[in-house]
Formats: sequence, structure tokens, C-alpha cells
Amino acid sequence: MYIIKVKGKAKIPDYIQLRDEAFVLIAYFRADRPLKDLHRYGLEGKENELAAVISGLEFGKLQPLSL
Repeated sequence: MYIIKVKGKAKIPDYIQLRDEAFVLIAYFRADRPLKDLHRYGLEGKENELAAVISGLEFGKLQPLSL
């Protein structure tokens, strides 16, 4: 799974994208909202780790997600 942070413009907020091994978009959510429904992506119970990864991400850099 891969993660990328997308910079918003003007009234559009920053977003986080989760992509699978084939780079297909599997999740898209606001960076400033609480993380929920993570069980859909196999990440339940890893909210704190994912929040730490998101806070350290640079905009526009696709990175492998390993929690």
C-alpha cells in the first residue's frame, strides 16, 4: 500500500490518498479530519501510527506505507 499527501488550494483542504500495489486509489480523505473507517483498508487499530505518518508526509511524494 502507498500513501501520498495532496496539497489543497484556496478553499479545498489537503487530502490523503491510499493506493494499492497497482497504484489504484483505495481511500481518499481529508488530512485534518479524524481517521475513521480504517477497518475497510485493513488498518484498524493503527490510527495513532497512521496519524504520525501523515503528519510527517511531504506534499506530492508517493511513499510506501508500512505500519
